[in-house]
Amino acid sequence: MSHAQTLIPAQPAPKQAHKPITATRITGYAVIGLWIVLAAALIAMVISGWDPEKFTRYGPRYLHGLYTTIALVVISVFFGGILSLPLAFARMSKNRFINGIAYCYVYVFRGTPLLAQLFLIYYGLGSFRLQLEAIGLWWFFRDAWFCGLFALTINTAAYQAEILRGAIQSVPRGQHEAAASLGIHKIVAFRKIILSQALIVALRPYGNEIILLIKGSAVVAIITVLDLMGETRYAFSRTFDYQTYLWAAIFYLSMVEALRHLWAWIERRLTRHLKR
Repeated sequence: MSHAQTLIPAQPAPKQAHKPITATRITGYAVIGLWIVLAAALIAMVISGWDPEKFTRYGPRYLHGLYTTIALVVISVFFGGILSLPLAFARMSKNRFINGIAYCYVYVFRGTPLLAQLFLIYYGLGSFRLQLEAIGLWWFFRDAWFCGLFALTINTAAYQAEILRGAIQSVPRGQHEAAASLGIHKIVAFRKIILSQALIVALRPYGNEIILLIKGSAVVAIITVLDLMGETRYAFSRTFDYQTYLWAAIFYLSMVEALRHLWAWIERRLTRHLKR
């Protein structure tokens, strides 16, 4: 049995290869520098144009609009999630009729602009006032807030249904077979085995959908809903100060960043058992 007679002396760490300065690196540095200059100019404009009187007058309206936006998004995501469950199962159904109805719903609401859907609900259904009064639904469709909520709900339900369907179908078939071999009932297996894995897959797409809905909810301001964008339009019509829209952008960016960090924390918590 052979063995080493002498130890190999410690060697210094290899020298890092010097990266040459290329045109791509120069362009990247120039773009980053341009963004830094623009951000500094934006901050300088906000500071120089700060008006305490406008802040005192319109600040509460912005907070009210922020609350309205958050309420619209949270409620529409909740009811859209409930509606997406039967839609997702219908999309996976082997029955052509049921699958066709769900496919048409998803195709229409994902393929048409949210603004067009909002106008069809607010202005289109308003043409059927007598019929809606007869069935007792006019109180709902005469209010712009409810129309906006309804449009956001049925729109996000189509997207959430496709997210859920794709997540469920991404679970390997072997999971179903393993549950069946252990004698686990199909409903129990779906709820505790399949759905739990599918929701982890769908978590990030769900976060993206909520972010898109936050930004897309600004269209309800067009039908007189005083959400964040609606209050911003009101403030601009009284002041003609472009910074009113700048503050609205800051509020929307803050909401998106807060949700992004929250979703990242939830994802880390739910997938901690998958990390090695």
